[in-house]
This record gives sequence, structure tokens and C-alpha cells, in this order.
Amino acid sequence: MICLDANYLIGGTSRERPESVHLLRWIDDDEIFCTPAPAWYEFLCGPAQTEDIEAMGDLVGERIVPFGSAAAALAAELFNKIGRPRSRRVDVMIAAIAILQRAKLATLNTEHFQAMTKHGLELAATSIR
Repeated sequence: MICLDANYLIGGTSRERPESVHLLRWIDDDEIFCTPAPAWYEFLCGPAQTEDIEAMGDLVGERIVPFGSAAAALAAELFNKIGRPRSRRVDVMIAAIAILQRAKLATLNTEHFQAMTKHGLELAATSIR
């Protein structure tokens, strides 16, 4: 399973963006997609158009994963383990959901998530084969 960060939801709507190429490759590989509710929120904040929201909604289907108590506990643990950077609060929420879903996180902001890889987060390979 591939867990999509907001930037993949946004970039995936444009054929000119590499995120779209990655999504098409993963679709060809029969990957299943999800997105954390905090990433979906960021996506909905714009500048997404109605057709973009519908397209990404079709891609993830019912797999917009809520931020529940297990994710909250794991996010707090991650936040403390990576040194409590205030600017990463939403990122640790997204990472916690990806870890709990046993999904690889597709993001353009790999530097935001790199510190969490030693705590169970797996990043999706985004090179073009």
C-alpha cells in the first residue's frame, strides 16, 4: 500500500508533474492507495479544483484514514523521538498513520520525514524505472 501525502494528492492531478508519473506506475503495479486524514485536509485547503478532489477521491476510495487514538499515541511518540520540532506536528501525524497502515509514504518532503524512518516509517521509492 502507498500512503499519499498532500503534495502527492496535489501533484498527481497534473500530467506534467512527476507525482502523476509515479501514481500511474504504481497503478500499473496494482498498488492500493490511502491518504491520512490530515493530508486529505491539506489537499482540500486548495488550490485543488472540484475535478481534482473527485479524481483523488476515486484513487483513494474509502481509504482516507482517520487520526484516531492509536495514531495520536504513535505521533506523540515520534514527535518526542525526533526532538519535538513544532514545525513537524502534522508530519508526525501523517507518518503515524502510514506506519499503522503498514504503508509506504509517498511525499516530496522527504527531508521532513527522514528522521522518522529509523522509527518505522518507510518512504516510497519515487524514482522512475
